[in-house]
Amino acid sequence: MRGRQAILAGALAFAVAGGTCGAARAQVADVDVELVLAVDVSGSMDAREHAAQRNGYVEAFRHPEVIQAIRNGLTGRIAVAYVEWAGAPYQDLVVPWMAIEDEASAERFAAALEAAPINEFSGTSISAGLDFAASQFGSSGVAGIRRVIDVSGDGPNNRGRPVLEARAEVLERGITINGLPIVVGRAGGSLATELLDVYYGDCVIGGPGAFLITVDDIARLAEGIRRKLVLEIAGPPARVMAAQWSDPAAPAKRIDCLIGERLRGRWYDDP
Repeated sequence: MRGRQAILAGALAFAVAGGTCGAARAQVADVDVELVLAVDVSGSMDAREHAAQRNGYVEAFRHPEVIQAIRNGLTGRIAVAYVEWAGAPYQDLVVPWMAIEDEASAERFAAALEAAPINEFSGTSISAGLDFAASQFGSSGVAGIRRVIDVSGDGPNNRGRPVLEARAEVLERGITINGLPIVVGRAGGSLATELLDVYYGDCVIGGPGAFLITVDDIARLAEGIRRKLVLEIAGPPARVMAAQWSDPAAPAKRIDCLIGERLRGRWYDDP
C-alpha cells in the first residue's frame, strides 16, 4: 500500500507540473499512461534493422520487467497504440489502442504486432509522424494520467513541415514526447547526421519528464526499447537523467533543427 501511495503522490505531482488539465486527468484516470509508439520505417534502415526494431517491441511486451512496471502503476493498466511512419504522406496505425494490465493482455498486443507486416516507405518526416501520433489520442477510449508519444528514428526530419512546429503543437496539448534515436552504422547515408542524439534532444523530445535513450548497436536495440518502455510506464517515480545529451552549461540549441532539410537540399532538387 505504501508503494501505491508513493506512486499516487508522484503521479499527482507530475500532473500538476503539466498544468490544470493534467491534474484533472489524474483525478479521473483509468490508465496510468496513454502511449503511442511511433516507429520509423523509412528506407534508410535495411530489412535487418526493421526486423530488429519490430522484434524489440514484441519481446518487450512479453518481458517480465515491462509487465511488472505496468502492475506497479497507480491503476495497474496502460493503453498502447503502435504507429509506423516515414515520409510526410506515410503513416499507418499498425495496432490500434489496446489496454494492457497483465500477461494475457500484453501477449495479445505482442501477438497482434508480431503478426502485422512491416511497412517500408521513403522519406523521414518526424513532424508528420508526431502529428499523426497526436491525433490518435482522441480515439483511445480511456483517460490516462499521462499521454506520451514515444518516437524512434534513424535520421533528422527531411520532409513535411519543420519538426519544431509539430513539437510545439503536441506539447501545447499536454503530450510528452520521448525519443529513441537509432545511430546504428550511420544508416541513412547522405541524409544522416552524426549528432542524432543531440538532434532528438534539442529538436524532438519535450514535455514534463521527457527523455531519450540512444541505441548505437543493433544487438542492444531490444534492450534499449525495453528499458525505455519501463521508464515510460513507471512515470514520475523513475529518476531519468538524459545524460546522453544534456549539459546545463550548453546553449539551448546545439544543432540546427533544419539540418535534415538542408542536407536533403544538397542532394535533391526539392529542398
